Amino acid sequence: MQTLAGKVAMITGAQGGLGTFATRAFLEAGATVAGVSRSIRASDFAHPSFAAFPAALSNGTAARQVAGEVLERFGRIDILVHIMGGFSGGQTVADTDDDTVEQMLDVNYRSAFYVARAVLPAMRKQRTGRFLAIASRAAAEPQPTIGAYAASKAALVALVRTIALENRDAGIAANTILPGTMDTPANRAADPQADYSQWVPPSFVAALLVHLASDAGAAITGAAIPVYGRQA
Repeated sequence: MQTLAGKVAMITGAQGGLGTFATRAFLEAGATVAGVSRSIRASDFAHPSFAAFPAALSNGTAARQVAGEVLERFGRIDILVHIMGGFSGGQTVADTDDDTVEQMLDVNYRSAFYVARAVLPAMRKQRTGRFLAIASRAAAEPQPTIGAYAASKAALVALVRTIALENRDAGIAANTILPGTMDTPANRAADPQADYSQWVPPSFVAALLVHLASDAGAAITGAAIPVYGRQA
């Protein structure tokens, strides 16, 4: 059953660990996918409904440009899935340098703000839309030595909740997912001794994103949904 047939989904971070699963899940659900990433290519996903838009969301101008390109090609953006993000940790707040703080804010918060600001006017004009973002368990449950990361993800949750409140009148739902550690190649490489059976399969998160983007998820908005798998 193709639950997203006729929908256009713009996915940032479309070729990353989770992004690859999400892109495939949206394509399988019948959506047209505009995949956004720095070095993404059409050949990364051999599917007739996939289009690559190489871009970095480093500032408002770049976000407006790529959103404009997607709108010009497809005429609408029904779903924005913001997966782009990054992690840096290992230092206490007292020992965290300015560059790390700025990096975490750039990749986890500012990029989402820029792309939301670029896409929301088109969604409001359509009187429908979904804004979905990947935050982190750390946004709700901070841990020592990841202060800059946790704060940037908490800011993302607050941003998306605000978007939900500001756009209910236009039929736009906005939600975040708070995954625990996901079973991606990068995370396995970073922690080779871990028990991967405790981690969250990316396919589970991708399936939840599809549900939230579908008509069945229309009543869910302003939520921050925990997906922790078997992690304590």
